[in-house]
Amino acid sequence: MAQASRKRPVTLLRGVAPAAALVAAGLALTACSGGGTSDAAAKPAGSGAPKLAVSGAYMPQPVGDLAAGFLVVHNSGKGDDKLTSVTSPLSDSVSIHKTVDNRMVEVKSFDIPPGGSLDLARGGNHIMLMGVKHPPKQGQSVELDLHFKKTGAIKVTVPVKAANFQPPATP
Repeated sequence: MAQASRKRPVTLLRGVAPAAALVAAGLALTACSGGGTSDAAAKPAGSGAPKLAVSGAYMPQPVGDLAAGFLVVHNSGKGDDKLTSVTSPLSDSVSIHKTVDNRMVEVKSFDIPPGGSLDLARGGNHIMLMGVKHPPKQGQSVELDLHFKKTGAIKVTVPVKAANFQPPATP
């Protein structure tokens, strides 16, 4: 299970780190918008409940044992929800981060308001997988389980794209 209970800044521009880690971290911080598609959808929601769907999921091909995941969670329901954690068979250490002053900060959750979206994108909020067991290659896919406070888990199949992939801009 992901460890998202601590807030710990990870300085990306200071200190000496292996080249692969810097490249992977740089991928997570490069500005872009969500794109692509995913096959995830939430359980049916009732009145006043969140109704979640996931789109634009992708993972740039990792260059080492770090990987980043990007996607958009849409809430078309009348209730709010929270992304509380992410798990994956690819790594035993998956966490969610926001980016503040060029630093990744691990967070406990992300809010998803009714009628709103949570955008996990390069340069901002994102999913980090550390200690990747078998780095996936471009063209493969990775399973992620997104865990929400009210909706429960949503399984997402995330395509692995080129390390420099830039999704198409959305209007």
